[in-house]
Amino acid sequence: MIHVTVWNEFRHEKIDSKAKEVYPEGIHQQIATFLEEDNFTVQTATLDEIEHGLTLEVLENTDVLVWWGHIAHQEVTDDIVKRVHQRVLEGMGLVVLHSAHMSKIFMKLMGTSCDLKWREAEENCRIWNVNPSHPIVEGIGEYIELEKEEMYGEHFDIPAPDELIFISWYPGGEVFRSGCTYRRGNGKIFYFQPGHETYPSFYNEGVQKVIRNGIRWCKPTQNSYPVYGHHEPLETISELGGRQQ
Repeated sequence: MIHVTVWNEFRHEKIDSKAKEVYPEGIHQQIATFLEEDNFTVQTATLDEIEHGLTLEVLENTDVLVWWGHIAHQEVTDDIVKRVHQRVLEGMGLVVLHSAHMSKIFMKLMGTSCDLKWREAEENCRIWNVNPSHPIVEGIGEYIELEKEEMYGEHFDIPAPDELIFISWYPGGEVFRSGCTYRRGNGKIFYFQPGHETYPSFYNEGVQKVIRNGIRWCKPTQNSYPVYGHHEPLETISELGGRQQ
């Protein structure tokens, strides 16, 4: 059983009538709903909860953290970012959705600006599967078609992905690396682009399947976390620094 925490700012759905109409219970609840249907153990957390809902206990019991954010990235405290970062290094998986490309945690893990081109014009989006043997695209055909999605375009200022999973195309001519994987420490990270707050992308069966698959791919392994710091020699060494014969 994979224990998932879905984190969401939960701000747009309170102040934007369009967002509230599409996600009346919040983006986090919609994601939690389709994950629960697939037998994940799911809890949610939001920005305005104590410690943003990401207490030590919550994170210790989280196998994969799903993150959605947009207008309040800077309100996430550095202490919580540091806490999540450490858990990723220790092996917790992280699925980063849509505008969370500019979240503090993703930028810290990437070490770049994570900036991009964008446009909100109710354009359709074709998300091409460019890595058909990867577990994240299991059950996905050649592409996912979305009737409406916010345009994200290159250049996307991220490190070269460990694996490129999807490339999206938009009618304006832009393309975008919309599905990327990374490894940091013992943890695995999957960035997936769809999920604008006023469009119903999280109701799309293909998008839901990719997120489920991404969570399964990101789940922790049983590998032990390395020991760092001062280390005693494994062999007897001489005063001159050579191995004792």
